[in-house]
Amino acid sequence: MTDMEFGRFLLPGPTEVHPDVLRAMLRPMVGHRSTAMVKLLAAMEEPLRQVFRTQRRVIIGTCAATGFMELAVRCGVRQRMLALVGGAFGQRFAAIAEACGHDVVRLEVPLGGTIEADMLHDALERTDVDAVSMVHSETSTGALAPLSELAPVVHEREDVLLLVDAVTSVAGSPVDTDALALDFVFTGSQKALALPPGLALGVASERMVERARRLPLRGAYLDLVAYEESFAERQPTNTPAVSLFYALAEQLHRIEMEGGIAARWARHEAMRQAVEQWVAGPGGALGFQFLPREGRRSWTVSCLRAPEGRNARDFVQALRGQGWTIGSGYASLKPTTLRIGHMGDHSVESVHEVLGRLEEAAR
Repeated sequence: MTDMEFGRFLLPGPTEVHPDVLRAMLRPMVGHRSTAMVKLLAAMEEPLRQVFRTQRRVIIGTCAATGFMELAVRCGVRQRMLALVGGAFGQRFAAIAEACGHDVVRLEVPLGGTIEADMLHDALERTDVDAVSMVHSETSTGALAPLSELAPVVHEREDVLLLVDAVTSVAGSPVDTDALALDFVFTGSQKALALPPGLALGVASERMVERARRLPLRGAYLDLVAYEESFAERQPTNTPAVSLFYALAEQLHRIEMEGGIAARWARHEAMRQAVEQWVAGPGGALGFQFLPREGRRSWTVSCLRAPEGRNARDFVQALRGQGWTIGSGYASLKPTTLRIGHMGDHSVESVHEVLGRLEEAAR
């Protein structure tokens, strides 16, 4: 492996990690039941609450975000779940629920589309469920679901929990956990938080915790009740990835020093706007188009259709030959789309540069 200039790795995850964050991982180990661990977790409590816009406890697990997706299912679904599916990760949520033995009803839209409030209302009128799963920012398509419009529809039904995959939205765009009364919302370390892979972070409502207490088969490692009880004492549930906790603490400090979470959101929105302006100008003239429609585009990942008759993978490979990394399309979208991951510690300037390289490749 050779060192690469920072700012050229724009994959939709894992995200490039700032050198300061990498250096933080070199600190000596501490015992996971030590006073040092208590102090480390205590110092991160308030910054994490700001990231999630919550007054509740933020729990941290040593696993991929998929682990907390399974936690959401095991601890939040009694029998039947309505899965909102607009891409690969909405489909993953549904598949995990089925693997856990639950009935799943899928409400699907074409790739690049989003479930809208009227569609969700109609589905809930027709279907008796006790939980709804959704993906806020669908990484496979770059579509951003209208969370603030969907959450009230779910809450019209008192006994239905809302489970939200916010893996590529938390820390990159506003996720108002408390204001929208989200029952469980989670993310992964390797996306907009710009940490190495290996941590999942989430927030559960009180009624989610109470439901979990009444579910006898919620498992052990992904037991929400155990997480809540342990983190109330500022203790991890099991031996954690201590080095990744150091990285998280360093990144939270960096976010604060750079103006707080609102400033981070603003930078991500500016990066999305930079891509939109390029597609409206030279990129569109060359045949590049967004997969999601205007107003439903992620702030952290842009999924673009390649010009007609061109294979999107050729553009990805052309940029790789120049030392730049962007993402291929996901699954069936691989030949026709490419994805630019403008999240984490990237800048508008790096987005402009990668778009310029893409333009050169297209010409």
